[in-house]
Amino acid sequence: FLRFSDICASGQAAGKRVFIRADLNVPQDDDGNITEDTRIRASLPAIQMALDAGAAVMVTSHLGRPTEGEFKPEDSLAPVAKRLGELLGREVPLVSNWVDGGFEVAPGQLVLLENCRLNVGEKKNKPELAAKLGQLCDIFVHDAFGTAHRAEGTTYGIAETAPVACAGPLLAAEMDALTQALLEPKRPLVAIVGGSKVSTKLSILKTLASKVDQLIVGGGIANTFLLA
Repeated sequence: FLRFSDICASGQAAGKRVFIRADLNVPQDDDGNITEDTRIRASLPAIQMALDAGAAVMVTSHLGRPTEGEFKPEDSLAPVAKRLGELLGREVPLVSNWVDGGFEVAPGQLVLLENCRLNVGEKKNKPELAAKLGQLCDIFVHDAFGTAHRAEGTTYGIAETAPVACAGPLLAAEMDALTQALLEPKRPLVAIVGGSKVSTKLSILKTLASKVDQLIVGGGIANTFLLA
């Protein structure tokens, strides 16, 4: 797979519009304060890599499960923009209603694009949205491993319509680890899978079952097996 680090190393990101899909879905308290910023910190290498390469950088993420087309203050990435700015030591402007463009990003600049799940057609990966997303950038960087299993506009659709699509450092590291574990594993190989939504993990469980020596399920999905 194509790595963003290789694109940057070869100078191909200089002056280009780079769209990074990050996972900045962080927990907040009732007042909207971020209570844990690990995901924001994990997104920094891809963002810094793009800035250092001289790209015009756009970053977006989902936050929670908002209703498409209906903005509510609690769905905003404003607290994330503030924290990102603190960590990078620079102002990070937040751009709303960005799908049709109408905003400027110069090489060396960074903007955060408002909660992508507010965009109509994001969840169902509507072709019209995917086409618009692809026109916003020269290079699409997928760096959101936590949502990589979802075929949505900013995780899948844009990868098909952008001129170049590649894996960011976070996604690449996870893919390398998974490839190593599944292609050349040390035996016995045990997989532990948890979480609350069994519906989103059935295909993964099915695939893993044929590759591992033991499959252990925990969390909410274990209840489904206990009741079966």
